[in-house]
Amino acid sequence: QVQLVESGGGLVQPGGSLRLSCAASGSTFRINAVAWYRRAPGKERESVATITSSGRTNYEDSVKGRFTISRDSAKNTMYLQMNSLKPEDTAVYYCFIGGTYVGSPVQLNYWGQGTQVTVSS
Repeated sequence: QVQLVESGGGLVQPGGSLRLSCAASGSTFRINAVAWYRRAPGKERESVATITSSGRTNYEDSVKGRFTISRDSAKNTMYLQMNSLKPEDTAVYYCFIGGTYVGSPVQLNYWGQGTQVTVSS
């Protein structure tokens, strides 16, 4: 079972920055997709940023140029660097990984516990 532990959320003023981290356990799990999602109050969960199996990054339009997703495979950790934060970025942020266990073709998905990001003056 893969465990994801998120950290880095908090309260920040508009224009500020935060970096979210998501550490994954499980050395036999081969990750082929990583992503960050968020759920704002009263809204559906949405994808914020992804890294595909080919290494391509994709971003939701409202965060392009402000957020950067990255991954450190050696540390089994993924990050979301968030700059120029706006009040509308306020949400619970979730990390996501997809992959397979060594020797198995079954694709499995795992979610972090969520971390609150609040942008307010």
